[in-house]
Amino acid sequence: MKGDRIFEQASRMFAILLVVIVASIGFLLLKESLPAIRKFGWQFPFSSIWDPVAEVFGAWPFLYGTIVSSILALVIALPLSLGIAIFLAELAPPYLKAPVAFLTELLAAIPSVIYGLWGLFFLVPWLRTSVEPFLIKHFGFLPFFKGPPYGIGMLAAGLILAIMILPIISSISREVLQAVPNHQREAALALGATRWEATRMAVLRYGKAGLLGAVFLGLGRALGETMAVTMLIGNRPEVSLSLLAPGHTMASVIANEFAEASGPMHLSALMGVGLALFGTTMVVNAGARFLVWKVSGGRGEVRE
Repeated sequence: MKGDRIFEQASRMFAILLVVIVASIGFLLLKESLPAIRKFGWQFPFSSIWDPVAEVFGAWPFLYGTIVSSILALVIALPLSLGIAIFLAELAPPYLKAPVAFLTELLAAIPSVIYGLWGLFFLVPWLRTSVEPFLIKHFGFLPFFKGPPYGIGMLAAGLILAIMILPIISSISREVLQAVPNHQREAALALGATRWEATRMAVLRYGKAGLLGAVFLGLGRALGETMAVTMLIGNRPEVSLSLLAPGHTMASVIANEFAEASGPMHLSALMGVGLALFGTTMVVNAGARFLVWKVSGGRGEVRE
C-alpha cells in the first residue's frame, strides 16, 4: 500500500539522518582538533600539563577526572537504584508504588544547574564539616582519603552524579523487572523459594540483559554531565588519588574555557578534549551493546 511505502521510506530517511548527524559531529570535532593533534601527537591524551599561556596542552587530568567521577557515581548509585527498582517492581504495596515511582522519575526532570546549586549550598558544607573529617580521621591511611577537607572535589562530584543517574537506572530497571513474565516468579515460589530467592534467582537473572543496559545508560549520562560537575568538582587540572582533592572533567573544562579560549591552539585543544569525550561515549555505548548481546545469548535484548 502507498501508506506503507511512505512510512518505510520516512523511517529509512530518519535512520540515515541519525547516522549522518553522528558522523558529522565526529568529523567536525576531528577537523577542529587536528592542529592540537598534529602539535602534541599521542602525548595529548596522556600529558598532565594544561598551560594556555605557554600553549602546552594535555588531556589526561580531564580523562582521569571524567572516568573516576563517573565510576564513583556508578558505585554509589547502582545498589540504591536496584534496591528502588526491586522494591517498586516486587515488594511495594499498591498505595506506595505510584507515588514513589513518580518521585523517583521526578528527579530526572530537575535541571542540572539546580543540582549544582543544591550541591554547592548543602552538599559541600556537609561534606566539609562532617563527612570528609570523618573519612580523614578513620581512613586517612588510605590514599583515597588524604588531604584537607575542601568539600568541593571529586567526592562531591561523584555524589551529585550518583543522585542524577539514580532515576535513570532505577526507572529502566523497574520496567525491565516488570516485564519479566509472572510464571518465572510462580515457578520459583512453587519450588519452595522465598520471595527474595525468587527475585534473585528468577527475576534478576531473567532480566540481567536489560539491567545491564540500564547501568550503561546511567554511566553514559554521568560521563557527559557538565553543569553540576563544573560547580562541584573544583576545576583543578591535576591528577590525584584522593577523592577529597579537586579535579576536572572533559565536559567541565570545555564549559569553563571554551568562551575564553586564548588562541587557536587553545581552542583546538578544547575541541580535542571534546573529541576524546565523544570517543569515550561511543566506546562505552559500543561496549554496553556488546555486553548486552553476550548476556542475552547473542540476541541483544531481554528474552521473552
